[in-house]
Amino acid sequence: MNFEVNDKVEVLDDALQGRVVKIDGNSVYIETTEGFLLNFDPSELVKIEEEQSRMIASQNVSFEEVIKEKQPEKRSKSLKVKPKERNAPPMEVDLHIEKLVNSFGGMSNYEILNLQLETAKRQIEFAVRKRLPKIVFIHGVGEGVLKAELDYLLSRYDNLKFYDANFQKYGVGATEVYIFQNS
Repeated sequence: MNFEVNDKVEVLDDALQGRVVKIDGNSVYIETTEGFLLNFDPSELVKIEEEQSRMIASQNVSFEEVIKEKQPEKRSKSLKVKPKERNAPPMEVDLHIEKLVNSFGGMSNYEILNLQLETAKRQIEFAVRKRLPKIVFIHGVGEGVLKAELDYLLSRYDNLKFYDANFQKYGVGATEVYIFQNS
């Protein structure tokens, strides 16, 4: 399928929508509705017409309204949440450079580190906006430069605390961030 810049698209195997911002050879870069810049193979995307998009949005709203009308009004019982589920981080961000860009051969170490830190900062701001309580940044072990810079970045925020993530799951190469949300 041929795509053009500003086409509205949806990812086939994921619940992502966005607009095409760049086409580079066999890669289509989209900006998702959440503001993330991702690239896909054209075969992974489907073009959505504006009219279809409005229809989908209106169908979602009416579907939710129907569900609310059908549910009887009674107090919901509080569900017991298993400790494992309660402590499971809702968001994981892998800061390894190969996970962030396709090709990093021409990038200096300084550029790579800055990209990783900007990604971390953007994800923290996203989590605060979306009121997510936890994020796990996977930084790896390596020389420890990224971990030190990440710790410095996180220490500049007043509304969060951070510590090493679950050793059994991540080893020593991850940091878990707890975000205190203002009411």
